[in-house]
Amino acid sequence: MAWKERYSKNRRYHNEWRAFGSGIVYLFPALLLLGVFLFYPMVKTLYFSFFEVGGGGIVGDFVGWKHYIKLFQSADFRKSIIGTFLFVLYTVPAEILLSLFLAVIASEKLKGIGIFRTIFSSTLGVSVAAGATIFLFLYHPSLGVLNNILGYFGIDGIEWLTDSKWALFSVALTTIWMHIGINFIILLGGLQNISRELYESAAMDGAGYFAKLFRITIPMLSPVLFFVIIIGVIGAFQTFGQIDILTGGGPAGATNIIVYSIYLEAFSYGNFGFASAQAIVLFVFILVITILQFRVGEKRVHYQ
Repeated sequence: MAWKERYSKNRRYHNEWRAFGSGIVYLFPALLLLGVFLFYPMVKTLYFSFFEVGGGGIVGDFVGWKHYIKLFQSADFRKSIIGTFLFVLYTVPAEILLSLFLAVIASEKLKGIGIFRTIFSSTLGVSVAAGATIFLFLYHPSLGVLNNILGYFGIDGIEWLTDSKWALFSVALTTIWMHIGINFIILLGGLQNISRELYESAAMDGAGYFAKLFRITIPMLSPVLFFVIIIGVIGAFQTFGQIDILTGGGPAGATNIIVYSIYLEAFSYGNFGFASAQAIVLFVFILVITILQFRVGEKRVHYQ
């Protein structure tokens, strides 16, 4: 009997390893792409952050933690950290609340609502360059629509992109508009997956519109909201295109968030080692914030 048990156990292990090997074969293309375009660049960036790296990626002297020490002693980097977190606070809550509001409206069974769904999701088809260029005209100090509207009400025009008090807000406003489309589509899909029976039961119990909204819609939509918040925060930390087109990191570094600072250090000043250190710090920031979101936010998520 003992040899039969050993044979059965060995056969089970053999089948498990065979299944594991088959899985690796099927996953190999994806693992290869991830390795080439994700893992290798991450490891290379970490490696560069400990060296002086010249143009063309030529690695020079080993400097250890010099870049990181210099980074946290830099007043400009501290300013870019503050600007980055302010930018995230400006954009993420606003774009999610607006998208949720539009999704709730678009989920109603009204005549012609399909037209409004198309309008609300239309920003998804606008590229970063096109969207930023549109707002570049809107923000123009003399010809822009926004200042003309303010002038109509007797309010002095605002230097949207050249005033350090307004520049970050202006870029954030552009980003909110650009992100509404994708968030709207995701949230609308989540709303349409909520069972109508829950609303019918609540209506029979005498629940009003807002009672159903806060007692049924929001809790049942919480997994989708949780996902949208996570990708929204990560996307805000990685914003680059609209800043490059609208302000170029100015005025006086007001919009020089970490991603744009990495770009300037690497491709304008040629400090690839220093830029790599900034990239690693940004990665750590995003990782820590994402973990905190899972630790704190997931507790409030209601899974069906």
